Amino acid sequence: MNKKKKYGAIVIGVSAGGLTALSFIFKKLPADFSIPIIVIQHRNTSQRDLLEEILQEKCKLKLKQADEKEKIKEGTIYIGPPDYHLLIESDHTFSLSSDARVKYSRPSIDVLFESASYVYQDRLVGIILTGANNDGSDGIKRIAKNGGMTIAQNPEDAEFPPMPEAAIATGSVRKILSLAEIQKCLLKINQE
Repeated sequence: MNKKKKYGAIVIGVSAGGLTALSFIFKKLPADFSIPIIVIQHRNTSQRDLLEEILQEKCKLKLKQADEKEKIKEGTIYIGPPDYHLLIESDHTFSLSSDARVKYSRPSIDVLFESASYVYQDRLVGIILTGANNDGSDGIKRIAKNGGMTIAQNPEDAEFPPMPEAAIATGSVRKILSLAEIQKCLLKINQE
């Protein structure tokens, strides 16, 4: 299949309540889902291996922690490592940074979203899920400004509504969806 996909990457930002939300979304994605998914989940260093292991049991796609200078590949879900910012370079590789926290977070959703938006421009999908702060709101604005698709979990559907509420308050979110609707949207995007 040589047809170029409409979207080159999907970035997801999530905090409190994230394991449940990600498990729900990932469990229905088929093994041939071809768009790379890059996730920032706020967590502490003691959860380094547990998150990936639990999520891998619930999904058919390859799931791994992102590594420094790793080339981003189709059909893979990448999770940002704890205590490092995750950035995407112009050659579609990852870069890890131990720079200062952004909005009290490292990894920061904003840092990933903004770097991904510069690389993928209008071929990026940015999704904000459940969480208890406002990380990701600046990144969502950048993705929208560069023509990408922006989605926030419906706050009424979120275990912790403040993060999707903050994204929606920017005026830059194109779609406000439940987890089930986000799952369906990703399946549709994969066909485009």
